[in-house]
Amino acid sequence: MNKLGMNMFVWTMSMDEDLAETLSFLKASGFDFVEIPINDTNLAKWQQIGQQLADVGLDVQACTLCSHDYSLISSDASVREAGVNYLKSIIDCASLAGATILMGPFYAGFKVFTGRPATADEWKWSVEGMRDVAAYAQTKNIVLAIEYLNRFETYLLTCADELVRYVEDVNHPNCRAAFDTFHANMEEKNIGDALRKVAPYLVHVQISENDRSTPGKGHINLEEVFTVLKEVDYKGPIAIEAFGPNPPELAAATHIFRPMFESPEQLAVDGLAFIKKMNKRVIERKSEAIVS
Repeated sequence: MNKLGMNMFVWTMSMDEDLAETLSFLKASGFDFVEIPINDTNLAKWQQIGQQLADVGLDVQACTLCSHDYSLISSDASVREAGVNYLKSIIDCASLAGATILMGPFYAGFKVFTGRPATADEWKWSVEGMRDVAAYAQTKNIVLAIEYLNRFETYLLTCADELVRYVEDVNHPNCRAAFDTFHANMEEKNIGDALRKVAPYLVHVQISENDRSTPGKGHINLEEVFTVLKEVDYKGPIAIEAFGPNPPELAAATHIFRPMFESPEQLAVDGLAFIKKMNKRVIERKSEAIVS
């Protein structure tokens, strides 16, 4: 059975707030884990958060991204080196928090564009840097889950084909793939086929609607997603990712300025119920097919 989780972005970008009630609520609501954003390298902070999560009884995965200052595809070798070192520090923090997966689009600077396609050098720089980062992640028992984004947020990896090529080029057991339905909905001809392509490397799935609201309330064919996940025998974690008007700095980054849902708590409860319903429906359909 897949572990089901909730990304913390609807509450925080930093995990600096007092989230004790929220974490207890998520545990009581039936979530197995939370997906926490790690964007600073305060080791003591993340160790404390890891203990808090352990006390609540929630498993944890981590996510991060890189700014222009830490881009692995920068033409400046010192920036690329800084990016590798920064990601190693983030891995240290994720390990202290108890994470086994660090996911995200950290192969390039987030929302940093040149106005042209990625060059062969940019690809090579990112692959070489990520191979170094993956080797370090292995020493911390963390798997990197590389996430492709839509064309408005990056230009290095924007589809399943590119993601698979990237993972294969990095060629390290601790560099694997993540799949986010929001980005796939924008960039793929067929979400199911894209998921099948990524499946051999897949270690993390984010369920996110076309408008970043409650899973099941938008137009993405999530029943197809869960059908394919069952078809490829995916047993890894599945997290809900959504965004709302808060925190304000995240709303500005994601361009969400109207309410997407009644409350983060209601979104979490409804989203979890929807995922469980989808899983049950897919299992029942598979059983019926075997009987017939």
